Amino acid sequence: MTGFNEMILVLDYGGRGKELAARMIRKAGCYSEIRPGNMTKKAIKAMNPIGIVSVSDGKPGSVPRWLAFETGVMVMTVNGGPMDDIASFVKYECKSKCEYNIDNYIKWQLEAIKTRTDGEDVLLALSGGVDSSVCAALLSKAIPGRVHCIFVDHGFIRENEGDQVEAAFSGMKLDFIRVDAQDRFLAKIKGIEDPEAKRRIIGAEFIEVFKEEAKKLGNIKYLAQGTIYPDIVESNWNGTTVKSHHNVGGLPAALGFKELVEPLSGLFKDEVRELGRKLKLSKAFVERQPFPGPGLSVRVIGAVTKEKLFMLRRADAIFREEIETAIKKPEDRPGQYFAVHTGINAVGVKEGARTYGAVIALRAVDTRDYMTAEYTQLPHGLLARAAARILSDVPGAGRVVYDITSKPPGTIEFE
Repeated sequence: MTGFNEMILVLDYGGRGKELAARMIRKAGCYSEIRPGNMTKKAIKAMNPIGIVSVSDGKPGSVPRWLAFETGVMVMTVNGGPMDDIASFVKYECKSKCEYNIDNYIKWQLEAIKTRTDGEDVLLALSGGVDSSVCAALLSKAIPGRVHCIFVDHGFIRENEGDQVEAAFSGMKLDFIRVDAQDRFLAKIKGIEDPEAKRRIIGAEFIEVFKEEAKKLGNIKYLAQGTIYPDIVESNWNGTTVKSHHNVGGLPAALGFKELVEPLSGLFKDEVRELGRKLKLSKAFVERQPFPGPGLSVRVIGAVTKEKLFMLRRADAIFREEIETAIKKPEDRPGQYFAVHTGINAVGVKEGARTYGAVIALRAVDTRDYMTAEYTQLPHGLLARAAARILSDVPGAGRVVYDITSKPPGTIEFE
């Protein structure tokens, strides 16, 4: 998968922390990959690891005895406890040369992209999220002038986000194409209340718009995607789907391309962000929070209208501004924070008259891996300022509530 000669295998035998173990191995200077614990001896040997870290729940028999005696490499048995010894395991027991780092990953990928594409142009669907943005920056550095980025503005993005994306990427050595399809997408989901139906309709329409724009560019052979390593792990783990990812599963036949280019597919999210910083990508993109593919359409509960989207964009921007003003360092802020249009109205009083306005919910969570999360205990003063601004500046907003549900039992998103 990568140009690094050394690799340590992380085998999952039902314990927690396989991703943490893999990241710690990489931080110690050796490339790592995660595999399910039902791998055969033959398959393990074929990968030629210099060491193995097994992650189990500590129950007797959870790790096969042959692992330590018949694979021919050093093995370390992690049973849900501290992983402080991983660095010394990598360096001293596996005798790694510790050549894995993001600088070397960039050097290898730049050459790999040039070799793989062999003078051909590449097309990328650019969403403005971390993964696709870093992918675009890396491609433009590897094959300047041969990258075409299509940014489909479906109308469900955050306030001023489209202009920010255009400003950032129009200055790079790539062909940036912005498609305004807001009315088209809104018409497609008119009256649709079910969130899964919204996702299906928006996903299908996105492919149609992308195909139409791609045809205008002629016969481009390569499609690039910002697939990252956790996407692959979650989409098919031991034969079980943990979470479906639209960009995993091979080349989308409906798009008509012949080959995929996925230069980030070996990286974890924190490594993708580091790579973005190395490429001098704007902080606005490197530090961007996760954002659902259907965007604000699934942060409006129920049917979506222009009026609801306007209210949500403004409320969301106000909430994010208040957090970023009060908490200066990005690393000290919640992992994710946003507003939701709940789709219900509540009675209120304004200037002595009865009102009946929309209920806006605010959500902020602390999380390491987005698989679990705790609600952020934001200062009441910050929440009060955000609520006051939303009720004053957002026409139609009648009440503001703060969601204190953790994951589980809730999810980070409402839909």
